[in-house]
Amino acid sequence: QVQLAESGGGLVQAGGSLRLSCAASGTPVSRYAFDWYRQAPGKQRVLVATISSGGNTVYADSVKGRFTISRDNAKNTVYLQMNSLQPDDTAVYFCHTRNWSLLDYWGQGTQVTVST
Repeated sequence: QVQLAESGGGLVQAGGSLRLSCAASGTPVSRYAFDWYRQAPGKQRVLVATISSGGNTVYADSVKGRFTISRDNAKNTVYLQMNSLQPDDTAVYFCHTRNWSLLDYWGQGTQVTVST
């Protein structure tokens, strides 16, 4: 059973940085693609960044150049480094993966709040 646990959220001023972590159990993080999604209050959950099993990365236009997704295979953890944070980045951030049977796994989410 795959389990994902996010951490690293918090309150930060605009222009600041945070690093989110997604600790995985039940699968090596190098086996599947992993994603970060975010959901702002009253809005749908949207894809922020993806790292493929091969290590390729893709970003939403809104975060390109500011956010970096990466993984540490030894720690079995996926990261989201977020720089130049803006109030519009305020959301609950979720880690996600999908196995080869197309079964989705989500973490519980971590709140990121960016103040002006």
